[in-house]
Amino acid sequence: MKFVSTKALLVAAAAMLGGGYALADPLSYELPDETAEFRPGPGVELAQSNCAACHSADYINTQPPKMGHAFWEAEVNKMKKTYGAPIDDADLKGIADYLSATY
Repeated sequence: MKFVSTKALLVAAAAMLGGGYALADPLSYELPDETAEFRPGPGVELAQSNCAACHSADYINTQPPKMGHAFWEAEVNKMKKTYGAPIDDADLKGIADYLSATY
């Protein structure tokens, strides 16, 4: 019975993976033009600079209307804590204030 060393198996696996198997080409696509804008109001700049980094204003427009400050505060916190949005803690309240007053 012949045994193959672990090192020989690793070298063989590396050769199989590295030579002869091509990596897939990266996908490329164009995003459509933005069709929605953030509604004007106090704090719109906070929303534009923070929210638009991850999604369009269309996403905000699809939320239920007149949900109040607690709803928007929870949404903004969810974006930061659950989805990892790069929002400064100092901006959380201002964004929620803007969204609740404007949407």
